[in-house]
Amino acid sequence: MSANRPAAVVVLAAGEGTRMKSKTPKVLHEIAGRSLVGHVVSAARELEPEHLVVVVGHAREKVTGHLEEHYAGTRTAVQEEQNGTGHAVRMALEELGKAPDGTVVVVCGDTPLLSGETLKALADTHATDGNAVTVLTAEVPDSTGYGRIVRDASGAVTEIVEHKDASDEQRAIREINSGVFAFDGRLLAEALGQVRTDNSQGEEYLTDVLSILREAGHRVGASVAGDHREILGINNRVNRRLVERAMFAGVTVVDPATVFVDVTVTFEPDAVILPGTQLLGATHIAEDAVVGPNTRLTDTTVGRGARVDNTVAYSAVIGESASVGPFAYLRPGTNLGKKSKAGTYVEMKNATIGEGTKVPHLSYVGDATIGEFTNIGAASVFVNYDGEAKHHTTIGSHCRTGSDNMFVAPITIGDGAYTAAGSVITKDVPAGSLAVARGQQRNIEGWVARKRPGSAAAQAAQATSEESAGES
Repeated sequence: MSANRPAAVVVLAAGEGTRMKSKTPKVLHEIAGRSLVGHVVSAARELEPEHLVVVVGHAREKVTGHLEEHYAGTRTAVQEEQNGTGHAVRMALEELGKAPDGTVVVVCGDTPLLSGETLKALADTHATDGNAVTVLTAEVPDSTGYGRIVRDASGAVTEIVEHKDASDEQRAIREINSGVFAFDGRLLAEALGQVRTDNSQGEEYLTDVLSILREAGHRVGASVAGDHREILGINNRVNRRLVERAMFAGVTVVDPATVFVDVTVTFEPDAVILPGTQLLGATHIAEDAVVGPNTRLTDTTVGRGARVDNTVAYSAVIGESASVGPFAYLRPGTNLGKKSKAGTYVEMKNATIGEGTKVPHLSYVGDATIGEFTNIGAASVFVNYDGEAKHHTTIGSHCRTGSDNMFVAPITIGDGAYTAAGSVITKDVPAGSLAVARGQQRNIEGWVARKRPGSAAAQAAQATSEESAGES
């Protein structure tokens, strides 16, 4: 448990976000595998607060439903009318029933870059310095457009000056306001009762609490974020940070600009990610695995030393040193054993493939179990659907099946069996047997001349006949 466990964290998520131009509420837009508000709630939970309250308003049924489904235990407070950030925090405190005795951290619901570590540092600074309010700030290369943090000689914050109101001297300041604060809970509740609405928007501004408490003789301090990018925009910076985190953990990302990684993806050192790759959901990439280029994996586990090239996979398990692709499609339930292969233009679904078994190319394997060190010939289809129900095919170990085979399920092929090319296998094949299931070839001589007279084929055949006659 955190040494400076907050009494409450309040997440402001009531706004409409009209600039998004979408029917989806702003805080429910997804980036890197989580909604915007989901990123914030996840970071807030790292503080282990006594209470976590999300203030909802616009499309509150959708937002509340999302929180109930994915973040059970999170409380919500309703802001019926969006009357400003101060009003939103008041609604949160009313939901709690009383002024919290301890620290209250307030964050915005559309700041997915904020990390739990940064919020912990904010709470620690607030407690250590004995502040009434502590502002999360950052020093940025270019502070144009942001509110500047003005401090006195002791380091206390005297005011936050918006860019349009700043003097030339103040505009030179590179420390900016993030909009994230830690408050003394009781002082916050008292000050919110004094916030006025005599401003251009007619709203209750949370930032007015800072001046109210400072004028009452309380100290306002600041905690500087270690990475200024945490308080900046929501575009591709989230993904950039996740990719960088993977690289610092020992993963080689050949072209970071073209790789997309969800926050829920995990890696082991010495994995290699090639350009154009998307790793989504609960995907895990093990040591020495090489993934990509142009690959999309969702909820997929890639084993140590496996190679996955130009592949789409959902809920699949790719075993140690297995080979997949290029241009393979692994659907849910696919489980590839050690050193197995799903090659070019191979699709698999609900299929368990044993160690060393190869399905090299141009095949569909659905609802099947294949043993160890078996080879499936090119252009094979596991015929698993009879129009109403799916059926299972079992092929044993050390089998060799011919090209252009149809395996009509339900069917079992025993260990060490062979099947001939072009066969439609409809019956079980005993172990060690050769199955041939195709009609006898019959050549009808002179058919082209009789049925296609004058055609290019007939002329070519006639020329060949004349050459043969001349040679004889």
